Amino acid sequence: MEINLLLEGLYQMYGYDFRGYVWSSLSRRILHRMRAERLPTITALLEQVLHKQDFLERLLNDLSIQMTEMYRDPGFFAAFRSEVVPLLRNLPEIRIWHAGCATGEEVYSMAILMLEEGLAEKTRIYATDMNEKGLNAAKKGAFPLKKMQQYTKNYLKAGGKKAFSEYYTTDHQLAYFYPTLNENLIFGQHNLVTDSSFNEFHVVLCRNVMIYFDNDLQQKVHNLIYNSLVNGGFIGLGSKESLLCLPKGMQYEEFNSHERIYRKV
Repeated sequence: MEINLLLEGLYQMYGYDFRGYVWSSLSRRILHRMRAERLPTITALLEQVLHKQDFLERLLNDLSIQMTEMYRDPGFFAAFRSEVVPLLRNLPEIRIWHAGCATGEEVYSMAILMLEEGLAEKTRIYATDMNEKGLNAAKKGAFPLKKMQQYTKNYLKAGGKKAFSEYYTTDHQLAYFYPTLNENLIFGQHNLVTDSSFNEFHVVLCRNVMIYFDNDLQQKVHNLIYNSLVNGGFIGLGSKESLLCLPKGMQYEEFNSHERIYRKV
């Protein structure tokens, strides 16, 4: 099929591997880009992608999911604050990996949470994504001001301890989060599909990412995450994700099954 040729071309030419993504979502996004560029066939799209960098960047933005919000699923962050944080307090340092961080809203959410819990100085939060454009946006820590009302509600439901507006300034269009929050954040490009583990972490958050992967790719990414976690470390998944596809050798205990928090044993 033409889509297979496009995906193979992306992988062979640029190293971006979408071949294990869920077909329905993938094909919908490819067809959207084809129509937006007014191209008659997917083969014509492939021709443009292989020869024009701007076409490649637009297609990658379509294929790499960038849906996120601050304190997304507030119950997860509330459970993390009340149940996981007490177990992290005694560690000499805390390493957290946000895998597939998109534009960074949940990264800043965690940075604020750890600051409020008095753990910011010994916490390093590694935020990675395959999409360079999204990462550049995340590094700026600037988000649409019109979203702050909803983000404030999420923050309070997640157990926030201050007025959320204390963490940012505005220019009436964007909310700029204070640079001090960035001091313990490390942003980097990383592809869960093709790259390897790069550190040992006490927490890995890979939320609402693997729902776009087929079963084989989910297993591959879970293997990467498992090998990136210290014994006793925590993994946080999205509300529609589970550990059912795990290989038999991987063992987690259900730490908070409702909020999809599991602990490596």
